[in-house]
Amino acid sequence: MRVSEAVGRLLVERGVRQVFGVVGSGNFFVTQAMVESGASFVASRHEHGAGMMADAYGRLTGEVAAVSLHQGCGLTNAMTAITEAAKSHTPMLVLTGDTPPNNTTNNFYIEQADALRALGAEVAHLHSAATALADADDALHRARTRRQTVVLNMRLDVQEEQIDWPADLVAALPALAVPSPAAPAPDAVDRLADLLGSAQRPLLVAGRGARAARAEILALADATGALVATSAVGRGLFAGEEWSLDVMGGFASPAAAELIGESDLVVAFGASLNRWTARNGSLLAGATVAQVDDRPDAIGWHSAADVGVVGDVALTARALVDRLVDDRLADGPAAVGRGRRTDDVRERIAGVPWRTVSFVDGSGPDGAGEERIDPRAATLALDAILPAERVVVPDAGNMACYPAMFLTVPDARSYVLPLAFQSIGMALGASIGAAIASPGRTVVAGIGDGAFMMSIAELDTAVRLALPLVVLVYNDSAYGAEVHHFAGEVDDLSTVTFPETDIAAIARGFGAEGVTVRAARDLDAVAGWVAGRDAGAPRGPLVVDLKVTPTESWVLAHTFTGEIA
Repeated sequence: MRVSEAVGRLLVERGVRQVFGVVGSGNFFVTQAMVESGASFVASRHEHGAGMMADAYGRLTGEVAAVSLHQGCGLTNAMTAITEAAKSHTPMLVLTGDTPPNNTTNNFYIEQADALRALGAEVAHLHSAATALADADDALHRARTRRQTVVLNMRLDVQEEQIDWPADLVAALPALAVPSPAAPAPDAVDRLADLLGSAQRPLLVAGRGARAARAEILALADATGALVATSAVGRGLFAGEEWSLDVMGGFASPAAAELIGESDLVVAFGASLNRWTARNGSLLAGATVAQVDDRPDAIGWHSAADVGVVGDVALTARALVDRLVDDRLADGPAAVGRGRRTDDVRERIAGVPWRTVSFVDGSGPDGAGEERIDPRAATLALDAILPAERVVVPDAGNMACYPAMFLTVPDARSYVLPLAFQSIGMALGASIGAAIASPGRTVVAGIGDGAFMMSIAELDTAVRLALPLVVLVYNDSAYGAEVHHFAGEVDDLSTVTFPETDIAAIARGFGAEGVTVRAARDLDAVAGWVAGRDAGAPRGPLVVDLKVTPTESWVLAHTFTGEIA
């Protein structure tokens, strides 16, 4: 068989179940072989969308999803998504054709490896027919065990060579070691346990790297009287917990930010404590900072850490509990106090959810007499209307904070925030990947009108797959971030504003259901869609054109004043 066919078959044999992509001549046979071997394939309308689908799928399932791309332009179309995945440490395998180096006059030729390394992705190659299966196996192994985005460049001439499928696949390939979770050094555990034992106002922060350690971190919080919070991308991990502050950083409510800022010890588990999570350091200013991560280079990369523990976060949290229990037995019940778990703090935590924060509803006619709805009022109403079993996928931009924080989520598998590269236009593709990863749940994408129009081709994919997707388009007829940033500096904002667009009509043209919302009463149409779906009626995607007031979000205010959220 062709090398390309053997590679596709191998990857499915090794556990790849889901493939996204746009098929061209350079990736046709590898994609076909994966489908014939049992993988599910989603044909996206654009390579960027395929990359974001795979990124979201990998985040929610923990599996390695594959992205299949044509060489050259197919690859470059996906580069923003590949960068997002690489920055997010998403386990993803990108399969792309590659023009042979002796064919530099070919239209598709670029130095693919150099371009990919510049994005932060890992690069792998099919070196020859003799090594092709081992090369592909190693690339998949690296993606899976190192939580990396790996791009496998498949030279067209190598793909076309003929090889025999081995009678014994396991014997034919080199054994690849699966690393065991790294245990923390005992002296590092001792240092951190001493800090936790003496802290008066401890806070434990969990990032995406701690998703599998919920029980262990909560046990440690119970043992120390600590409050808990998550980074933005880890939201949902502590949903429903009495002592949770929800999200630390720019998305935090005033009450949450105040409680976080009062902490005398912040311990981050699998969270990078970047400038957004730390609000440019302001939320860490009065605290001793400790970081626990299984990647040594993550510790202190964004925020200085007083103590760093290299190790698996679950093993480390468990070891800390064991050490603190031993201390308590040795020194008596007073060795570990109640920490922050007081009636006063409980009352303050009641004011943490954004739905409890009062605001002046700005809904009403705009300067042209057209009704517009306040994005806060709209999102809070939608939170009550939409099914509780949901996955929320916010985009970037001025309006991102409203779906990101005003829509509640039930658990850690109910939230995808593709914000590592700060690009708009990521959420529509990501929401499709999230829907495929989460059968039975309604996926809710929150997107600005600019980002939606940028990525609108994937609405066709959602319609074709009949996905239960609700797309909330926060439509202020502008790139809102730029409008609010430059409004005080220039009079002419025509470069970042647009005429009124009937997004609901466009959605119906794609075959989706589309409704326009200018006032709270218009949300009845969304309730009708939900009721129909609950009654068993087949419902494809619903696009909600929210004609919102041009409100400046609190995150944007932080960002552009230098108080990085």
